Amino acid sequence: MPNSPLQPTTVQPAPVSRRPFGQKYAFVVVAVIFLALLSSAGLRATPGVLMLPLQQAFGWNVGVISSSAAIGIFLYGLAGPFAAAVMQRFGIRRTVLGALALMSASTGASYFMTAPWQLFLTWGLLSGIGSGAVANVLGATIVNRWFTTNRGLVMGLLTASTATGTLIFMPGLAALVQWGGWKPVVLTVAACCAALIPLVYVLVPERPASVGLRSFGSPHDDHPAPRAEGNPFTSAFSNLARAAKTRTFWFLFATFFICGFTTNGLVGTHLIAFCSDHGIVEVQAASLLALMGFFDLFGTTFSGWLTDRFDPRKLLFLYYGLRGLSLIYLPYSDFSLVSLSVFAVFYGLDWIATVPPTVRIANEAFGDKNAPLVFGWVVAGHQLGAACAALFAGFMRSAQGDYLQAFMIAGLTGILAAVLSLMIGRRPTQPVLAAA
Repeated sequence: MPNSPLQPTTVQPAPVSRRPFGQKYAFVVVAVIFLALLSSAGLRATPGVLMLPLQQAFGWNVGVISSSAAIGIFLYGLAGPFAAAVMQRFGIRRTVLGALALMSASTGASYFMTAPWQLFLTWGLLSGIGSGAVANVLGATIVNRWFTTNRGLVMGLLTASTATGTLIFMPGLAALVQWGGWKPVVLTVAACCAALIPLVYVLVPERPASVGLRSFGSPHDDHPAPRAEGNPFTSAFSNLARAAKTRTFWFLFATFFICGFTTNGLVGTHLIAFCSDHGIVEVQAASLLALMGFFDLFGTTFSGWLTDRFDPRKLLFLYYGLRGLSLIYLPYSDFSLVSLSVFAVFYGLDWIATVPPTVRIANEAFGDKNAPLVFGWVVAGHQLGAACAALFAGFMRSAQGDYLQAFMIAGLTGILAAVLSLMIGRRPTQPVLAAA
């Protein structure tokens, strides 16, 4: 019978996914973001490889080079909350594409540098801003939008991309330095960042509902919040103002400051130079960082699994306490292959295992929608700590001729962070807003 215009038409067809793998397409998004985070981490780790060759090529001292690295590390963190606000206002894909383009252009431009101010501009200011938009805040935003279940595990996997970036980039870049100096290194990093631009453009939708999907593990269709309006900078600062009224924020900020102080800033920036003081060549020292990266890939992913099941405060207490003790141990080791390998394995398992528990606490305290913005400010504390360590350790090395006190002080701060972790209050888990 022909359709009558009076027949009801209230039944709406379900949205049809325009992507393969159905709900599991979320893991395709995770894979692309993993690669983007990996490249960003590799870029931020590169100054540790460039420190010695830049000294030899230009005669710049450790203080100058570590200062530019400190600026990049600091902006890597400071850009986080603003990047989260920009993602809410203009979208994830646009933000990540712009960041990758800036990372590629700035590192590529450093090929032509001849003066310290150009090092500060390219590897400090511009690459710091670009890489800061492709960091842990991006991972937290992706997890909150694309997953309802297994968030801790996926956040651990994305966080582990930082370690994998070290694993892949450091030994290869150190070998490039030995083969052709510092210039092939900067071109390689620029090319890797540029290669990700088409992948992000094609494979990363704005949210599951954009392609007829629901977030992974969700039993019902997502109801995305309207796109944020207004100035992203105002949004970032307003969220900071609200979060700053809570003790939880300041405890997270303080512990993550120490996290950055003891990882990226100290070990990531100065371990190669520290090993060089003990007669260990650059490629071998870079291999230690790669070994840390390899084991952190497992440690941080496993930390995400634990975070889904146990009290995140107790996990942080364990991670920071063990980290502090290992840093105190290192200067008194014999720097043999065995002792350094044991340190690399132990420290690698703990490198950034702190991220999944910290993200869970932020989600519980501030809600899924606001947590990425608040976590962005916490990450800013992480990178502020890393920048302080990069400057402090460089100053101590120049003033005293060794790194002994720098590592001892960093170890004591790790023990302090362990104590602070147990002081963080717990709140009941807030309702999941899958489309945040």
